[in-house]
Amino acid sequence: MDAPSAGYAFEYLIETLNDDSSKKFFNVPKLGGTKYDVLPYSIRVLLEAAVRNCDGFLMKKEDVMNILDWKTKQSIVEVPFFPARVLLQDFTGIPAMVDFAAMREAVKTLGGDPKKVHPACPTDLTVDHSLQIDFSKCAIQNAPNPGGGDLQKTGKLSPLKAQPKKLPCRGQTTCRGSCDSGELGRNSGTFSSQIENTPILCPFHLQPVPEPETVFKNQEVEFGRNRERLQFFKWSSRVFKNVAVIPPGTGMAHQVNLEYLSRVVFEEKDFLFPDSVVGTDSHITMVNGLGILGWGVGGIETEAVMLGLPVSLTLPEVVGCELTGSSNPFVTSIDVVLGITKHLRQVGVAGKFVEFFGSGVSQLSIVDRTTIANMCPEYGAILSFFPVDNVTLKHLEHTGFDKAKLKSMEAYLKAVKLFQNDQNSSEPEYSQVIQINLNSIVPSVSGPKRPQDRVAVTDMKSDFQACLNEKVGFKGFQIAPEKQNDTISIHYEGSEYKLSHGSVVIAAVISCTNNCNPSVMLAAGLLAKKAVEAGLCVKPYIRTSLSPGSGMVTHYLSSSGVLPYLSKLGFEIVGYGCSTCVGNTAPLSEVVLNAVKQGDLVTCGVLSGNKNFEGRLCDCVRANYLASPPLVVAYAIAGTVNIDFQTEPLGTDPTGKNIYLHDIWPSREEVHQVEEEHVILSMFKALKEKIEMGNKRWNSLEAPDSVLFPWDLKSTYIRCPSFFDKLTKEPVALQPIENAHVLLYLGDAVTTDHISPAGSIARSSAAAKYLTNRGLTPREFNSYGARRGNDAVMTRGTFANIKLFNKFIGKPAPKTVHFPSGQTLDVFEAAELYQKEGIPLIILAGKKYGSGNSRDWAAKGPYLLGVKAVLAESYEKIHKDHLIGIGIAPLEFLPGENADSLGLSGRETFSLTFPEELSPGISLNIKTSTGKVFSVIASFENDVEITLYKHGGLLNFVARKFS
Repeated sequence: MDAPSAGYAFEYLIETLNDDSSKKFFNVPKLGGTKYDVLPYSIRVLLEAAVRNCDGFLMKKEDVMNILDWKTKQSIVEVPFFPARVLLQDFTGIPAMVDFAAMREAVKTLGGDPKKVHPACPTDLTVDHSLQIDFSKCAIQNAPNPGGGDLQKTGKLSPLKAQPKKLPCRGQTTCRGSCDSGELGRNSGTFSSQIENTPILCPFHLQPVPEPETVFKNQEVEFGRNRERLQFFKWSSRVFKNVAVIPPGTGMAHQVNLEYLSRVVFEEKDFLFPDSVVGTDSHITMVNGLGILGWGVGGIETEAVMLGLPVSLTLPEVVGCELTGSSNPFVTSIDVVLGITKHLRQVGVAGKFVEFFGSGVSQLSIVDRTTIANMCPEYGAILSFFPVDNVTLKHLEHTGFDKAKLKSMEAYLKAVKLFQNDQNSSEPEYSQVIQINLNSIVPSVSGPKRPQDRVAVTDMKSDFQACLNEKVGFKGFQIAPEKQNDTISIHYEGSEYKLSHGSVVIAAVISCTNNCNPSVMLAAGLLAKKAVEAGLCVKPYIRTSLSPGSGMVTHYLSSSGVLPYLSKLGFEIVGYGCSTCVGNTAPLSEVVLNAVKQGDLVTCGVLSGNKNFEGRLCDCVRANYLASPPLVVAYAIAGTVNIDFQTEPLGTDPTGKNIYLHDIWPSREEVHQVEEEHVILSMFKALKEKIEMGNKRWNSLEAPDSVLFPWDLKSTYIRCPSFFDKLTKEPVALQPIENAHVLLYLGDAVTTDHISPAGSIARSSAAAKYLTNRGLTPREFNSYGARRGNDAVMTRGTFANIKLFNKFIGKPAPKTVHFPSGQTLDVFEAAELYQKEGIPLIILAGKKYGSGNSRDWAAKGPYLLGVKAVLAESYEKIHKDHLIGIGIAPLEFLPGENADSLGLSGRETFSLTFPEELSPGISLNIKTSTGKVFSVIASFENDVEITLYKHGGLLNFVARKFS
C-alpha cells in the first residue's frame, strides 16, 4: 500500500534506504527506542505491519502501542494483523474460491457490483493435494539399464554410468555443453568429474531430468479426474485480480512457497516491508524457518484477509527456545523435529509464538529450520520463528535470489533491527525461556497414533509390544497376549509371506515435512543404494512411494545417481504433491486386506510426514509412525516395526551374511559431500521456469472468463453453496436456540480429521449414495479433498470418519441416534431428518475439541448439518475461530464441569437465549428438558468475533460490505 494515500498515523517514520528515494520504509525502531530493542523478532514484524497499516479504523493507533508494549500487554489485548499475502492449497483453497464465486452471485442479488469481489492482496493457489497414487512400482524388469549392468540379476547399477553426472564447475575439464562463461558463479564454465569417460554437463547446461513413467500416468489420471476443478481454478485466475494458480505437477505448496513464492522482504510501490503470509493449511509455518512470519488460519479467516480485513489474534506470549550443542552423526532433522515437538508439547506452548535463538541455531541449515517450523502445529504453537541471519542470506543466494534485492534486503533488515547476529547490543526478552541441548536428541520415530508421541529407535520394539498390551487409547491396541504372536500367510506375486502385528504395509517418503530437505532425502537415497548393493529388497506387497515436494528433488536424486536404487526398492516417484499423508494412497491388495481382517492384525504405515492419526493413511492400518526418509526406507526393508535395529538384521546378503542398519547407514560426511555436489543453483532456476511456464496439460485447459461463474447443475465437483441463500441486507437479531437435540456426544481430543471429510469416499457412506444417485460408479468417486467444492458431498462426509467415537453408539463408527424415532443412522441422515422436522442441533464434546489441521469444512459441515452450537470443555483455537466464522456458537462448560459431572446424558433437549448485548466471555444459562439449568461461557474473545457471529458468520458480514 502507498502510505500517504491511506492516511497513516506514522508517516513521520518513513525514511529512504541508503538515500535511494525508490526504496522507502517505516523506521519502526525510532518509535519505541529501548522498548523496541528488547521485543522478540516476531513481535517486531507484527509491530511493523501495524505501523504500516494504521488507518485509524481497521488498525488503530492504540493497537500499535499495545504491540509496542508487548511485555505488559501479552495475553491481555487483541490486535489486528495484516499479512502481506495469502497461500492456498487446492483442497482447502477450492472452497475459498467457490465462496468467492458464490459471493459474487450474492452481491449481485443484493444489488451490488460483483466485480468488486476479488482478493485485495496477492493470493497464490497451489494445486498439490489432488494427486492420488494410482500407479506405483513401475515395471522395472523390462527397463534397460542405462549403465549396462543387469540390475535384476545383480541388484546393482553400473557405477555412475546409470545417471549422467552433472557437477558444479571445478576447473579441470571443458564442459561438453561448450560453456564459456561463469554466469552461475562457478569457475569459468569448467568442471571436474569423478567418473572417467562419462558425458556430463555443467550447471549452466543442466537439462530437465526425464520424469518417471509413474509421474506421467498419475498426472494424466489427475487431470482427467479433476478436470472440472482445474477449469474452475483457471477461471479464478483469469477473473479474480491478485490470484495466481500454480498447476498440478509443479510441487508441494510448502516447498514452492520456500523456493519460489517467498520474498522475505516485500518491495511494493517503493516501500520495503517484511514478508508475511497466512493460508489454508496449518503448515504454512514452514516459512518461519526462512524468517517469514506466517501461520495457518483456515479458509474462513483466509478469505477475510483476501478481502482486505485483518486477522485478529490475542497478543501472544513468545517462548524463547534456546538451542545449544550439536546433534550426533546419526540424527537427522526429523529427529530434531520430533525431539523439539515432544519437548514443547510437554512445556505447553499452545496459542503462543516460539522463537529460536542460541548457538545451536547457527548450526542448522535453512532446510533444517524449515523442517522444524513445519511441525509447529503438532506442538500447538501459532508459529516457530527463526529470525533472518547470515545462514538465511547464504541460502537465498544459493537458490538464485536476485543479488540486488538481496543487498537491499540485508540493508533494510539491519536498519529496522530484524537481522539476527551475534553482535546485537540488546537481546530480546521472552515470556519464558526453555533450553534444548541438541546433544540429547537421538534417532526417533513418532507414533503410533499422534505426532507428539516420540519413540527412540532403540526403544521401538519394546514400545510397540507395550502398545499391543495397553488398553485402546492414544498408544494402545489391547491385543490379547495369546494373539500377539499370530501370523497370517499370504500368497503374493508367486511367493508366500507372513503378516503379523507390526508388519509394515505402507511406506511413503512424502513431501510435506522432509522433502524440502536435501540432506534427509539424499540420506534415504544413499541408504537405498547401499541396501540394493548388499542384496536387500522390499517385500512386494508393501505399498511404497516417493512423492517429492518439487521437481528439484528429482533433479538432485537423479543427478547424484541414487534414484534408480530408490526405485529398485519400490520408492519411485509417483508425482509432486500431498499424497499418502491425506489418505491418497492406492488401495492395498485384497490379499493383504483379507489377512489383516482375518488376523485382526495391527499393521503399520511408516511415512516421512507430519500427521499419523489412526485411520488417516488407510482404514485398515491402525498404527502409523512418522520417521525420517532413511528410516522409512529402513523399516520398509525390515518389513516390520517390531524390530531392534541394534541387535536384529534387516536381512542377509547373497552369501547369507547378516546386514544390519549400521552397515548401510550413510555417514553425515557422505551426505554432505553429495549435497554439495548436486543441490546446485540451476535446479532452483529450473523450478522457477517450470512454475512460470506451466505445463502442456494446464496451458491447453479451456476455462470460461465470465464475471460470474457458469455453475453446471450436473456437476458433482463444483456447486454454488447455500451459505448465502437467506442473506439479507441487514443482519437479523440473534435467535434463541430452543429444544435442540444433541447430534453427537463426543469425548476428548476430537480432531478435525474426525469432523471434516478427508481421504477416500467409502462405498457405504452417505456421500457415496449421493454420487451413485448422480450416476457415478465407485471408480469415479475420487476423494473428499477433490470434491471440497461441492457442499452436498462435503456435508454428507462430515463426521463420516470410521474412528469417530460417539457415546450414543458406544464404539467407533460414523453413526448417531435420531432420538425422535430411535433409529441409528449415518450422521448425515440423522441430521437431515432433524432439519426436516425443524429441530436445531448441538454437539456435546470434551477437551480440545477441533484439534489438528485447520480445516474450514470442520465448521462448514456441521453448520450445513444444522448445528447451532458446540458445547465443549475446551477448544483448539483455530477451530473455534472457524465455528464463529461460519455462525456456530462456541460454548464452554464452566471450569471443572463437563457433561458427566452435570449428569447430562445427551438425550435431553437444550434451550438457550442470547442477550441483546453479547460481550466476550459472557455467562449464559442453558435449560434442559429434564428441568436442569446450568451455566456455560460464550467463548467469544473480542468484539470482532461477536460482530461476525451476529452477522451469521464472516461470509455474510463481508458480502453485506460489498452490497
